Amino acid sequence: MILSKAYLSNPSLGRQALLVLAGSLVIALSAQISVPMFPVPMTLQTMAVILVGLTLGWRLGAASVLAYLAEGAAGLPFFANGGFGIAPLMGPTAGYLWGFVAQAALAGWLAERGMGRGLVKTFVAAMVAALFIYVPGVLWLQAVTPLDLVGAAKAGALPFLPGDVVKAALAALIVAGGWKALSNLRG
Repeated sequence: MILSKAYLSNPSLGRQALLVLAGSLVIALSAQISVPMFPVPMTLQTMAVILVGLTLGWRLGAASVLAYLAEGAAGLPFFANGGFGIAPLMGPTAGYLWGFVAQAALAGWLAERGMGRGLVKTFVAAMVAALFIYVPGVLWLQAVTPLDLVGAAKAGALPFLPGDVVKAALAALIVAGGWKALSNLRG
């Protein structure tokens, strides 16, 4: 069971659309909280993507990321540092952006299989999803820059690992807090 279904039972199609929109807006907002780094900025997006997946499940989580990507591509300033348009979806950060779809789906899939309940299990699910983003991110970074695979990993993965541990812990705490709040509501 995932958190959104526990709160809303079986949400209608309209509520599901609102959840997807809310998820995309959370991701967009998190992209604006950024530490400039080259060639990939450090943002809170990965935490937001994981949270969206853990709370909405794999289908609505992935749909939220796709909506976010479409909103940014359509010209809304939703990408890191107010970026928008097609260029971010093809440049050095594209592997991470497109990888967010699978990252949210993976976090949601794990949550739907019981990894989204309890602090430790949720942290493990968040870490697995957090580490997954480096596969498409580093491979794309290598493909579109002069960096070799080791150089791409050094630039596009290693500096971000400590932050991802913290972000996974925060995501797990937020989800665990959501479950605790639900438990308190139900008495």
